[in-house]
Amino acid sequence: MESGRRNSLSGVLFSLSLFCVLLDIQLDGVLGATAVDIEQHLEMGRKLLAAGQLAEALSHYHSAVEGDPKNYLTYYKRAAVFLAMGKSKSALPDLTMAILLKPDFLAARLQRGNILLKQGSCHEAREDFEAVLERSPDQQEAQEQLMRTNELEELQEEAHAAHHGGDYGTSISVLERVIEISPWDPESRELRADCYIRLGDPQKAIQDLTPTTRLRSDNRAAYLQLSTLHYSLGQHHESLGHIRDCLKLDQDDKECFRHYKQVKKLSKQLDSAIDLIQAERFEEAMEKYESVMKTEPHVSFYTNLAKAQMCFCLVKLRDPHEAIHVCSEAHQRDPRNANVLRDRAEAYILNQEYEKAVEDYQEAREFDTDSNEIREGLERAQKLLKLSRKRDYYRILGVNRSAGKQEIIKAYRKLAQQWHPDNFQSETEKKEAEKRFIDIASAKEVLTDPEMRQKFDSGEDPLDPENQQGGGQGSHGWPFHFNPFESGGNYHFKFQHN
Repeated sequence: MESGRRNSLSGVLFSLSLFCVLLDIQLDGVLGATAVDIEQHLEMGRKLLAAGQLAEALSHYHSAVEGDPKNYLTYYKRAAVFLAMGKSKSALPDLTMAILLKPDFLAARLQRGNILLKQGSCHEAREDFEAVLERSPDQQEAQEQLMRTNELEELQEEAHAAHHGGDYGTSISVLERVIEISPWDPESRELRADCYIRLGDPQKAIQDLTPTTRLRSDNRAAYLQLSTLHYSLGQHHESLGHIRDCLKLDQDDKECFRHYKQVKKLSKQLDSAIDLIQAERFEEAMEKYESVMKTEPHVSFYTNLAKAQMCFCLVKLRDPHEAIHVCSEAHQRDPRNANVLRDRAEAYILNQEYEKAVEDYQEAREFDTDSNEIREGLERAQKLLKLSRKRDYYRILGVNRSAGKQEIIKAYRKLAQQWHPDNFQSETEKKEAEKRFIDIASAKEVLTDPEMRQKFDSGEDPLDPENQQGGGQGSHGWPFHFNPFESGGNYHFKFQHN
């Protein structure tokens, strides 16, 4: 029995010895192969980095680090690729690991200090630069960077003190140098953005806040603030984009979700209103702008926009009285809006108030000197004003510029019967009636002919002798081939439906 136990124990020991030998052989083979592979990855990484193929180079450095996690150089080289790709945050852990593995690795310390300085971390950057100078006192770059670190720390304190004291202009001036030294510091940009907001310059605040969304890993606060600023400026599409970015980071963020619902609703209404205008459904567009003002009653931009667009719609609907009222309100809210002045000018033209139309077009041109539409509108208004001082066919018949053909004919019949020369006895009255009768007939002729009416609406009198080739048709521009008053005698006219 004892002999059996000894034999069994000997067998186990033999098997264990064999296993160890085999394992040792396998480990030798694996480690030997890995060393070769690591060298190949490093060499490929170097070539690809030199060729500017950064993503491919990074992939090889990843493999090198995984193959030999205790080689400080592989971390350092991978950090160099991250920096070349503009990913300083990713480079920092690799530089830190390289320093842990080799504390006297001055190149890594100097590189890490430079990154920390650009991030605005003065205390940590100073430690790295001082560590370099302790081992290499004559290292010029470390000396210069240490001086910049001290300067940055003083400037940061000065900027915060000015901000705290309400001197936002000084704070902005100081922060310009701060951000020059530490461009990757989100806190300095956020502080300057706050100064701009307090000074009433949201556009510059947006320029400072936008990079901070990349400088912080989860900067929902910046996305929300950016969305709010764009919203206040009337840039609802940009506002919607930023608030969606916030919800991508955390879909349950209550503040972002609350603002998202507001922006989405308003943006949908505004887009719908534009579509309705393009479809020439002006009454529906006006209803949509009424909804816009109810959705956002506190931001003046949207009320101003709604009033201006309603002014435009009313002109298109040829409702001069209401258009003038709404356009005047829009102009009062936004006095430098050239489009509002243009639309009110058109409403004045519809209302036959040509002097006011000229005044509005002239003012609009002061604010928009490059607009051909405004230039042409001014020229047309001036022509109409000149014509109105001669003959205004709409005024002669007492109809609006928006009057239809039947309304024009009805007005003509009524006035023609009223001013028929047979209705007057004295020679003086007959002459006056004759003149009025001819003007009434001329007005009807022009305004019931689409081509002639279009010419008149463009500021040209189609019956004016100056506009006729080969001379005119008499001093009054009688539109027919004869003047019934030349022969004298009785005047008999039969008014037929035209």
